[in-house]
Amino acid sequence: MTPSHLRRALTAGLLAAIASFAPACAETLDKVTFGTNWVAEAEHGGFFQAVADGTYKKYGLDVTIVPGGPNENNRMLLIAGKIDFFMAANTLMSFDAIANNVPVVTIAAIFQKDPQVMLTQPDAKVAKIEDLKPLTLFVSKEGMTSYFQWLKSEYGFSEKNVRPYNFNPQPFIANPKSAMQGYVTSEPFAVEKAAGFKPNVLLLADYGFNTYSTLIETRRDIVEKKPDLVQRFVDASMIGWYTYIYRDNSAGNALIKKLNPEMTDDLLAYSVAKMKEHGIVDSGDSLKNGIGAMSDERYASFFNKMVKAGVVKADLDFRKSYTLRFVNKGVGVELRPNKP
Repeated sequence: MTPSHLRRALTAGLLAAIASFAPACAETLDKVTFGTNWVAEAEHGGFFQAVADGTYKKYGLDVTIVPGGPNENNRMLLIAGKIDFFMAANTLMSFDAIANNVPVVTIAAIFQKDPQVMLTQPDAKVAKIEDLKPLTLFVSKEGMTSYFQWLKSEYGFSEKNVRPYNFNPQPFIANPKSAMQGYVTSEPFAVEKAAGFKPNVLLLADYGFNTYSTLIETRRDIVEKKPDLVQRFVDASMIGWYTYIYRDNSAGNALIKKLNPEMTDDLLAYSVAKMKEHGIVDSGDSLKNGIGAMSDERYASFFNKMVKAGVVKADLDFRKSYTLRFVNKGVGVELRPNKP
C-alpha cells in the first residue's frame, strides 16, 4: 500500500470511528423532565435559556420542560414519579410538603426575593407598607393564607378592608383608594397598559417577607440515588439563569414565545428589567454564592415569621424541607457583569 493509500485508509477509518461514536455520545445524555408551575414566561426564563442554547446538553442532560397552567398539576407528577424536577412557588410549599409527609426536597432557590407586590394608584400617597391599611385591599385566596397573615402579625393589618382578588385589575383601576396584589414582573405592566398610569409598587420582600421563590424541587430518592444528575441539573440551570438575566437571552425568549404564543417581546423585556432592578434573582447571598443560593439562617428566619403569623406549626421540622448540598458553589458568577 502506498503512503497516499495508507493515509486515505486511516482517514476513512477515523471518520468511521467518529460516525460510530457520535450516536453513542448522544445516547449518553441523561433524559430529564422539569415541570414548571405556570405557562412559559420570563419568570421561568433561565430554564428555557438552558434548553435553547444547549447549556443542559453541555452538562450531559436532555431536558424536557413541561409548562404548567391553570389545569395542570406538575407537582403531583413529580410525586408520582412522572417527572424528575418541579418549580415550586415559594418556601411555604416546602414547609407544607414536610407537614404532609410529601417526599420532596428543595435543592435550589432561583429567586432570592419573592416578586409579590401591592400596587396602588399614583394619587394614593402611599410611601410605606403601613400606608396600605386604610385602603381597600384586593387579595387572592392564596394570598390570604400566606403573606396577608404575615402583614397581620408583623404590621397589624386587618381583614375588614380586604376584597377578593380574581386576577382582574379592573376593580383596582376603578377605585383610586385601593391596592391590588401582583407580581413586580407582570401586574404593573398590565395595569399601565390597561389604565394609562404607572402604579406605585411595594415589594413585600423589601419589608421583611423573606421567603425564597421559584424553587427547584425533586424527590428524595433522586437525591439519594442520582446526586450527580441533580448537581448537573442545578449547575446548568444556574448558568441558564445568568445568561438569561445578563447576556443574550434571545434563544430563551424564542422558546418561551413558541410555547406561549400570547407572550410579547415588550412583556418579556419588562419582566427581565424588573428582575434585575429589584434583585429578584441575584441579590443577597447569591452575590457571593451564586444564583440559587440558600442558607439555614434565611430558612429559620422565614419559618419563625410564619410560626408567629400562625401559618405553620412551631413543631414542624422545617430543615427537612431543603438541602444545601447542591448550591452555594458560585457556579456561573463569572457571567455577572461587574461581579463583586
